[in-house]
Amino acid sequence: MLEHIFGSRTRVKLLRVFLSNPDKDYFVRELTRKIKERINSVRRELDNLEKLGLIAAQQTGQKKFYRVDEKFILFDELRALILKSQMTIERDLAKNIKSVGQISYLALTGIFTDVPDAQTDILIVGKVNRTKLNRLVAKFRRELDKNIRFTVMTKKEFEYRNDLTDKFLYHILENKKIVITDKIFSK
Repeated sequence: MLEHIFGSRTRVKLLRVFLSNPDKDYFVRELTRKIKERINSVRRELDNLEKLGLIAAQQTGQKKFYRVDEKFILFDELRALILKSQMTIERDLAKNIKSVGQISYLALTGIFTDVPDAQTDILIVGKVNRTKLNRLVAKFRRELDKNIRFTVMTKKEFEYRNDLTDKFLYHILENKKIVITDKIFSK
């Protein structure tokens, strides 16, 4: 059964979409745009996943909508597996960001911590090579299939904005975040 679930790249992308958003319905063209795969391969994989019972289809007007079936026997295990694989991607992202410069503070927020109103997903304080950072973030945008927003500040700018209780910075520091590097506050 597992060989049917993880047989292709398109299938894995679809699993990420469906298992990360179990309460959402999708139609074929929407999925095609979202995962950036050919419509025929998306249709084929949707058919495979529907035959397995992992997703269910429902016709509404001219469109056929798909949704993950939360009653599927392996739903919880598959969802945990997808979420854990995303965590390893996030860990790799943080590790790679640390290699693009001298970083005093690195925090993941927004899409990484389910803070929907966050204005950035990554806060970096330090000196970084912007070209390398842009390439790196673009690579992980493709892997996670999510838009990743990042903010880079110098240590001096961070301290100034922190002293002023800057609204943008305050929101990040006071909300849920994953702190990777903290050389500013640790004395």
